Amino acid sequence: MKEYKVVNTRAGVLKRNEKLETLLNQYSREGWELKFMHQTFSVAIFEREKNKH
Repeated sequence: MKEYKVVNTRAGVLKRNEKLETLLNQYSREGWELKFMHQTFSVAIFEREKNKH
């Protein structure tokens, strides 16, 4: 089974590429994989296997 995390990126998180890279690496270490990112809505959706972490 999969679980999903929706992250609001509007709050200044993505002002620079370095911050985006930090965010992606942080969630990757927790087992999350970026599945979708929408610039207009300032949202990133991550996916991982449930109960593995």
